This record gives sequence, C-alpha cells and structure tokens, in this order.
Amino acid sequence: MQPLRRWLLALAASAAAGRASGATPGAAPGTAPAGADDDTVRRGRALRFPRDHGAHPGTRTEWWYATGWLGRPDVPTHGVQVTFFRSRTGVARTSRSRFAARHVLFAHAAITDLEARTHWHAQRIARWSGDPDARPDFARLDDAELHIGRWWIRREPHGHGATWRARVDDGGTALELALGRSQPLLLQGDAGFSRKSPVEEHASHYYSEPQLEARAAIERDGRRVVGTGRAWLDHEWSEALLHPEAVGWDWIGMNLFDGGALTAFVLRRADGSTLWGGGSLRTPDGVLRTFAAREVRFEAGRRWTSPATRARYPVTWRIGAPGGPYEVRALLDAQELGGTGSGGTIYWEGVSELLDAAGRRIGLGYLEMTGYAGPLRLG
Repeated sequence: MQPLRRWLLALAASAAAGRASGATPGAAPGTAPAGADDDTVRRGRALRFPRDHGAHPGTRTEWWYATGWLGRPDVPTHGVQVTFFRSRTGVARTSRSRFAARHVLFAHAAITDLEARTHWHAQRIARWSGDPDARPDFARLDDAELHIGRWWIRREPHGHGATWRARVDDGGTALELALGRSQPLLLQGDAGFSRKSPVEEHASHYYSEPQLEARAAIERDGRRVVGTGRAWLDHEWSEALLHPEAVGWDWIGMNLFDGGALTAFVLRRADGSTLWGGGSLRTPDGVLRTFAAREVRFEAGRRWTSPATRARYPVTWRIGAPGGPYEVRALLDAQELGGTGSGGTIYWEGVSELLDAAGRRIGLGYLEMTGYAGPLRLG
C-alpha cells in the first residue's frame, strides 16, 4: 500500500470543483493521446513494460514511491524518500484545451538523519494538462519520467536492467538518488491487481522493485554526504482506492538481509478494526507468496505523540503474516509529515527495522501510517 500524501487536499478540492460544475464521471477528453493503452484497473489486465512504468492519466490517482536506507545493515545512517504523485482533477473535465489543468502533479522528499536524530522534508506541486509533451512540468506515458521544476524522477534502461534516478533541490538541501535493479519486478496481488477492500472495485494496479542497489548524495547546510545502501520502489495507480469505511492504513515495505522482500498492509475502520489486509513475501530464490486478507494482522505497540498535531502513532508493531511473526520498530519516532499549517494530509512515514520472533534484525525498510490525525478522504 502506498502513500496518499498532502496532494489529497488538492485532489479533494478539485473533485469538489468537478461536482459543482455538474461534470459526469469518466476520463476527461484528451487525457491520453489517441491509441493510448486502456488505463482501466481490472483483474486480468496484463501489465506491460515499459509502458506501465509511465503515467496512466485515465485513472484518478497514481504514485511512484522510492524509499531507502544508507549505511550498513547493522548501523544505518540515513533514510531517504522521493515520491511523485499524479491525481486527476476533474476541474477541466469538459475542456478540450491542451492547456487545461486536468491533473495535479505533486512531489515529496524526506531525509532522516539517524546520527543527528533529525527529519527534513519538502514538497512541490504543479498543474499538468495530461499532454506528455508539455513542459516544464510533465509525466511521460511510455516510460517513467516526471518533472516538477528542478525536481524529477525517471527510469533509465540499460542492457537487461534499469536504474531509477531522482533529484530534488530545495535550496539549502538537495538529494540525488541512483537505484539499480538487482531483482525482477514484483507484481503485487493477483499479477499486479491489488485489492484494497472486500469490494473488488476498490483496487489498484501495483508493482514493486525491492532490493534496489542505492547510491545517494545529500547536500545540506553546505555539507555533502555520499552513501550506499538498499532501496525499494513502488508504482501504483487506481480509480477507486479507498472503501467508504476505511479511514487510513498501516503499511511496510522491507528489504530482508537474505535478499527477500516483505510487503504487508492493513486498511483500518474508524474503530481501529481491520477492513482489509494484504501483502507478499518473496524469498531470496524468487518464490513469491501472496497474502490473503485474513493472513495479515497488525497489532500496535508503543505509541509516540506528535508535539505538532497531537496525533498518536504506533512506532512499534507486531505483525502476523506468512513467514512471521515479525516486529517493526521505527528508528526515529519523529518522522511525521505534514503538521499544523501545512495545508494538507498529515501522516507518519519513516525508516524502520524488521525483527524476527527471536528479536534479531532481519531487514530494513519503511513504515507508513495514515489516518491518525484525521480520516483520509478522496474528495
């Protein structure tokens, strides 16, 4: 399960504008060029690459989400995150102008310095017509490449592999990432069709690239740090992700030290009960086990209260899933994003460790928690 970050506010506002205009549901005219692939999310739709690395403007929400850790497995020094989002606005649903702002592009970056015990984050937002030839802010359809000003992410194929590259620059802080593929794509759910509720219409197309070989350069306050480690990339797109009863979710993506990869998530109701769950475990030799909803259980442990929002986030978890049980522990409590005055969704996301039943660290990755400072809404 991937993040719905602060661009949800823009999405909610644009959806409301679309309703006020009397617009009817469906893709806006001209959201994709003639002959473009059908973007409809449905079971049995075979994912095709490199096309499905690119944007899917016929769907409502989409993200390309990269996280990683730097340093040694026993002594990680940093967590890094770069995420680009696309959301269909509905504002110009009836307009055929190539300049109409049919989509919002949003990018978010974060750096967790585990030695200094600090967490930095920044964001960018832009409007996009849906035209892949638009400049300077755009998304390609035939492969992954998105730009918002001087922030960008793209996939660079080479030989039988590929490298994901990204750069963000916020003035005094900049982050560059190079993430090299070391394993095949991991198609989540049923061959890339990932359900998010008991109702099948709440689903996404979803694939992951775990165990990426990461190299990062961080420039901050006149100091440059270069490090290596491991990273994870998710790409997910959907027309209707959240069930009406869902107020948020808890999610982990963990690179295991033996070369395996663990994904687990639950969607929560307002009373804290689980509406739906899912995930997968891929072993070092490539055997994939996809989890049924009933096989995943998240049990909250110690909580941290944000001084900015008073939201209380579980920063330790007991997770029941095939291959487990597991324990997840945040490596820094204060990894909340948003906060008062941010004008958008507030959530927690940060670098964390994965422990086995004996308490041994067996992986590192990211934990995400949404809906604790208020229920998520998609317009």
